[in-house]
Amino acid sequence: MSNIRSYIEDYLKNEGYKLQQFSEIVEINVGTLSAIIKGTRLMSMNQLDQITSAMDLEQGYFYEMYGFECFIESAPHWRRLEPFLYRCAELGKLDIIQQVITHVTDDQSYIDELFDVAESLFNKSMNEAALILYKCVAGSEKYQHSERLALCQYRIFLLHKTLSKYDNLNAAVKFEPYIDKLNEEVQLDAIKDLANVYMTIHLWDKVDAWARELERKVEFQLEMQSRRRKNKRRLTGYPLFTYVAYAHLLIASVYDARKEYENVLKYTEKYLEIVEVENPTEEDQNIIDLFKKWGEGNQYAIRILLGQENVIFPYLGYLENNSEEILTGLLNILEAANQYGFNIDHALKKFEHRINLFDKDFHNKDNYNYQMIDHRYRVFYYEMAKYQINQCNYLLGIDALLMCLNLSSSSNDDLMCIKCLDMYGEYRSEANETQIKRYKSVVEKLSLPTF
Repeated sequence: MSNIRSYIEDYLKNEGYKLQQFSEIVEINVGTLSAIIKGTRLMSMNQLDQITSAMDLEQGYFYEMYGFECFIESAPHWRRLEPFLYRCAELGKLDIIQQVITHVTDDQSYIDELFDVAESLFNKSMNEAALILYKCVAGSEKYQHSERLALCQYRIFLLHKTLSKYDNLNAAVKFEPYIDKLNEEVQLDAIKDLANVYMTIHLWDKVDAWARELERKVEFQLEMQSRRRKNKRRLTGYPLFTYVAYAHLLIASVYDARKEYENVLKYTEKYLEIVEVENPTEEDQNIIDLFKKWGEGNQYAIRILLGQENVIFPYLGYLENNSEEILTGLLNILEAANQYGFNIDHALKKFEHRINLFDKDFHNKDNYNYQMIDHRYRVFYYEMAKYQINQCNYLLGIDALLMCLNLSSSSNDDLMCIKCLDMYGEYRSEANETQIKRYKSVVEKLSLPTF
């Protein structure tokens, strides 16, 4: 196997450089450079990058060789390993990190340092590299009840969230046993994150259970806070009142999913009361404003779902001022219209341009929250199909239905596919030639389960 020294020697020979000339170009002392080439001295990361640049090679060109020579073939030294890990992370050399770390973690003496690097990378959003280190540290942890192992598992859980509900469910189930081993303050964020994952995959009993556990644990922390010294560093991501309010918001979401709307209003009012904080800091005020915005929107939504048609106009005004709520808001209005027979043509006309952009928005799959948004798009188009068909706008209704069927097929939502097929079967005589072709095209791609 070629080594870095032989590459340098060949380069000097091919370019006709004397050692002194090259040392001046790379700005490394000639004696140091000579020792590196002879193999009597290992080069630092900085020296390696200087030599690589002087040879007009891409950054990280020698990293795989360097990793083998310094950390696998030779006994690793933390003074070289730490900057190597950071540079590999910066350049996305994940395979090299994995190769080196797998070898290095055979030596338990580096576990503390590797965990610290993982935390640093995590805080810098170098998530893929951090995940490699967290997995190695977790796999090497001797004490299965240690807080560090639990924290590694928490980070792995956060970094493992994907667009697949099955992957997320698996990650959540694996992480659950470690929550009680985390620091009691960190547990609040962990429970919040766990409940959020269960919410995206609509496991409402799980959301309810963890929301109530969050409420119980934060009440204990609030009691402890009154006894702590004032300058103790906060370990939670947010002020404590946030978690009480969020627990109630989660419970309200559970009742919403169960269509127990009076209870939704009850818990919405609860979290709005909680965020009435005296003398709020700037951070507090930002959180208060967010909950008040959510509360206002949720109150409009629930009242319209309870059949209060007079709420539609103020709700539309709210949506105009909070564009990120338009999809959810219009879905609520459509569901109410279909249940109570409201005419909402004016609402659909008002947001016609925004609705036309939904298809583009749908393809922005940049994070795991896409799962929840994905579901809302499917339901939106299904409810739109029902509404337009009820209004005898059959072509518009079938267009919306075909959009729902296409999205449901792409998302493997078999139940929604079946609902779309049933509705299309009922109104197929109203479809035009183009719609019939679109329907056949989508159906050919379907692979529904047989019962």
